[in-house]
Amino acid sequence: MSWGFLRDLLSGVNKYSTGIGRIWVAIVFMFRLLVYVAAAENIWKYEHDEFECNIKQPGCENVCFDHFFPVSHIRLWALQLIIVSTPSLLVVFHVAYRENREKHNQKPYRNPGKIDGGLLCTYLISLILKTGFEIVFLVLFYKLYNGFKIPRLVKCDIRPCPNTVDCYISKPTEKMIFLYFLLATSCLCIILNLSELSYLIFKHSTKCYLKKYMKKQQ
Repeated sequence: MSWGFLRDLLSGVNKYSTGIGRIWVAIVFMFRLLVYVAAAENIWKYEHDEFECNIKQPGCENVCFDHFFPVSHIRLWALQLIIVSTPSLLVVFHVAYRENREKHNQKPYRNPGKIDGGLLCTYLISLILKTGFEIVFLVLFYKLYNGFKIPRLVKCDIRPCPNTVDCYISKPTEKMIFLYFLLATSCLCIILNLSELSYLIFKHSTKCYLKKYMKKQQ
């Protein structure tokens, strides 16, 4: 899978981001996307082939694998990265609209390179959406896999298995390390989004208060 479109998408937003937003972009690329492409994707590449049960009953192994792994970890992470980055499109479209308006001199902005006015609202909405999507995916992970863990051994008694069989997951320790790492970076991104959201709201509120105070003084 090519992830170049994420790079192009987020680089456009980076121009208008605060310092906290630039840290978020760096974490998405360095600690999530690169780790996913370089290491995690290979670890889960043959997860179905390496899932073994101590019985050769036809269909039993496949049914047990589908029960314990209803959605592949690696595909869910890929979907998470795409969905979490999608709200940045709102900012990209707004920036494109602003630049097009500047180009045709239709009510030019006072500070075209800064986050203010309608762009500020769009940016705040994108932060809220990104935070919401991150939380939704963390809850989804927890619900689908009954917690944030990868056991070495699972017991399965689903038909067509004739009785309770033992099934073994390959490289559970290695998978746990990457699972915790990606969960930690997801939580860090949530903290950064909330911090940037609080910072922008506080900054805008202070600016509006100072304007009102100066008008009263005049």
